[in-house]
Amino acid sequence: MSDRGVADRPPHPVVIIQARMNSSRLRGKVLADIAGQTMLARVVRRATRASTIDQTIVATTNNPDDDLIARECERLGVDCIRGAEEDVLDRYYQAAQATHAAIVVRVTADCPLIDPELIDQVVMALRTSRADYASNTQTRTFPRGLDVEAFTRDALERAWREAQEPWQRAHVTPYIYQHPEIFHLQALAGTADHSALRWTVDTAADLALLREIYRRISENDGWHAVLALVERNPELAAINRHVTQKPLEEG
Repeated sequence: MSDRGVADRPPHPVVIIQARMNSSRLRGKVLADIAGQTMLARVVRRATRASTIDQTIVATTNNPDDDLIARECERLGVDCIRGAEEDVLDRYYQAAQATHAAIVVRVTADCPLIDPELIDQVVMALRTSRADYASNTQTRTFPRGLDVEAFTRDALERAWREAQEPWQRAHVTPYIYQHPEIFHLQALAGTADHSALRWTVDTAADLALLREIYRRISENDGWHAVLALVERNPELAAINRHVTQKPLEEG
């Protein structure tokens, strides 16, 4: 698929942030308060600061519970598209169609420390390598919660047409990165391995950690500043050290 890479067309990168209230481990987490702002607001504002991004949109569900997310998007002044609750891949496809995205950047609403510079780096890795898909998750070196995936709309459309397993559709991109014989993949790795750190929010312990981090950092601090904070205060990482990530196949 790389012959139809993004370098051949006008670059129009769009961040699509998936969000829903009905989280299996911590319901309503995306609207939880973190130092005076909702977690969704934190993610939207950080993603929007990426210099390579033309537009940011939230993809939520048609579930009436997610009316709250739609109202928060209105308050934040960010576009919101709604679709199937379990078929997140379809939500991304519909959002990409609606925004005419040539490049889609996938970010999840439970990552309130998402770093705009990392978004830029992944987008540029995709563009300069003429890849179909680039991420900083293929080789994990960054703390979990800084996950960024970028892919072409062609790659998204093929995954949308061909992915059949429920977990492939729930997680959007497995069909792409599990088929390197079809798609040109590009990995972005850090210079040191910090993958044992957990900065995403799935549980109450995760939320407690992020609230404590935001109590000690400023709005514009990047991930290196957070890393320095955690390294100076090892008791922070201990707050959610016991939390394990759900297997991909569990949705």
